[in-house]
Amino acid sequence: MSQSAQTITVIRGDGIGPEIMDATIDVLNHLNDQHQLGLAYDFQLAGLEAIEQTGDLLPEATLASIDHNKVCLKAPLTTPVGGGFKSLNVALRSHFDLYANVRPAISFEGSRSRYHGIDLITVRENTEGAYLAEGACTAADGSRAESKMIATRAGCERIVRYAFDLAKRCGRKKVTVVHKANILKDVTGLFLRVAHEVAQDYPDIECQDMIVDNTAMQLVMRPEQFDVIVTTNLFGDIISDLCAGLVGGLGLAPGANIGASHAMFEAVHGSAPDIAGQGIANPCALLLATAQMLEHLDHHAAAKQLRGAIADAIAAGDRTTPDLGGQGTTAGFAQAIIERLA
Repeated sequence: MSQSAQTITVIRGDGIGPEIMDATIDVLNHLNDQHQLGLAYDFQLAGLEAIEQTGDLLPEATLASIDHNKVCLKAPLTTPVGGGFKSLNVALRSHFDLYANVRPAISFEGSRSRYHGIDLITVRENTEGAYLAEGACTAADGSRAESKMIATRAGCERIVRYAFDLAKRCGRKKVTVVHKANILKDVTGLFLRVAHEVAQDYPDIECQDMIVDNTAMQLVMRPEQFDVIVTTNLFGDIISDLCAGLVGGLGLAPGANIGASHAMFEAVHGSAPDIAGQGIANPCALLLATAQMLEHLDHHAAAKQLRGAIADAIAAGDRTTPDLGGQGTTAGFAQAIIERLA
């Protein structure tokens, strides 16, 4: 995308969402002024605040804003476990066909990670598979529940091709295709077969396939063997959280959701209502997602500077939040990052 003026749809979210979004916007405003990025914000509602104000969890005005602006920066939204309304994140990905979920896991000096030198990317198919929940139903007496897992050749091909293109663009050398084709021979078997076909178009990038349970073990034992991982929706959701654990937790885990014409950037952790309002939430996941957004908008220098400032602040322990071992606040940590940008 060109470096012309760009309006971003901003969703402040639920729980800790408004706190980390306010901190993120403070940092982004500094970068916006410093680099003359030409960014503007269109604040829209979704989630619990939206239903309180409009009676709708995902108002039409919000969808229209994202459709018009093409780029959305989103804080966490609440999704009940087991019952209640369905995931708004899934609804947004489905509505805008944001088929590629891109989650980097990078080690930060000074974090509480048991590992060092981690630098890998999980590319997760975002619109098919188990999360599609086609034909989902529960028997009236609660004795049985079912839903279909659906994969299409087109869906498999575009996510695998996205992963290989990403590897090529970022100078990565290897793509690991993660599957369960030994058991789920049709659905993930199709994914694996298509992946091998696509890999032939990228002879300079090594292609490896690995069963998902072995992948989980290998990530814990020898994470350095991975570079880019591409996999299906459910497996990608689990693996990407495992990768976040390798680098210090979900507080350092950003996510980009990319489609053909729209993109949404988010902190992948939840809304953490247990600490909402205390001002101690870690804003790094949303800030790192902002760096992904800046790269998407071709503001590569600003993205690099932002990541560097985050890394420096964590390494110094400067006003870091409790999850990173400090006693700082959300706003104070953001200020430490802004000072390093200056």
